[in-house]
Amino acid sequence: MGLFVQLFAFDVIGEVTFSKRFGFMDTGSDNGFFAQVKNVLRSGAWLRQIPALYWTHDFLSPIIGNHFSVTARHGRLRDFASQAIEDRKTHGSDHQDILAKLLEVQKQRPNEMNDANVLSMATTNISAGSDTTAISTRSVIFHLLKNPECKRELVEDIDTQTKEVKLTKPITLEQTNHMPYLQACLYEGLRLHPAVGMSLPRVTPRGGVEIDGHFIPEGTVIEANPWVVCRNTEIFGDDVEAFRPKRWLKTGDRADMERVFFAFGQGARGCLGRNISWMETSKLIPTLFLHLEVELTDPKAELKELCWWFVKQEGLFVTLRPRSKVH
Repeated sequence: MGLFVQLFAFDVIGEVTFSKRFGFMDTGSDNGFFAQVKNVLRSGAWLRQIPALYWTHDFLSPIIGNHFSVTARHGRLRDFASQAIEDRKTHGSDHQDILAKLLEVQKQRPNEMNDANVLSMATTNISAGSDTTAISTRSVIFHLLKNPECKRELVEDIDTQTKEVKLTKPITLEQTNHMPYLQACLYEGLRLHPAVGMSLPRVTPRGGVEIDGHFIPEGTVIEANPWVVCRNTEIFGDDVEAFRPKRWLKTGDRADMERVFFAFGQGARGCLGRNISWMETSKLIPTLFLHLEVELTDPKAELKELCWWFVKQEGLFVTLRPRSKVH
């Protein structure tokens, strides 16, 4: 299941960005793309912590080669994006996808948005927009399967919505927005496992700033970690390690929880693709549990987690059986 959701996320981000799927869901294979994304994340994690490595690598690369995978983002993903951009410029398209928006900005501001910028943004959109969604979806599925009562409540809600003809095929985003327990499961899954595992930096402004009674001088790099922020017991309660979706259904606490919900970052530097990722997961989860009985192959199994900027999971193995139709 872990591989399936990443194949799904890649195909969707290909459609959203270029109106062209990668075809991974059709073949059941990533054709080597995922390994490249992993290398990009590995190099990005190193460079995030030690930026000077980039220039050191650039100077030594004639001797040591691409040792840190610093140029990993210039491989097949970039080639795919480059070909898609070239096809669009040659043949045109009436699709209103992300590439169309980028090219429109380039047309309006050619001095600020050159071909290299368009290619870089399109390539980044693929890697950043697929891994994060797959990580989030895995977390929601895993925690639902590890908590049978939560899974049962969600499936009952999906079945009820289906019987009352409130869900169409395919399920729409608007319909999922009117499913409070589903939305609570998504929030709780992402709270327990934010995709980003490394701290997000900010630089204090001129004149410094006071935070929690402590003065921090200007120009200081301060950071907040999503995994820590999303486990604040003052906000989420003492059971922060528990998967309890109903905590998000308490009206009085909801505003505070959303204010510190850091799975997508916050403020001006929040994730630009948040709505796309949320849409994918919102539609996939109810569709999956509507049509299939999903269980962990080993109910006692835990996921292996590896943090290279994103905290990726391994070991989500499930057993699938068709469900009888809900009338």
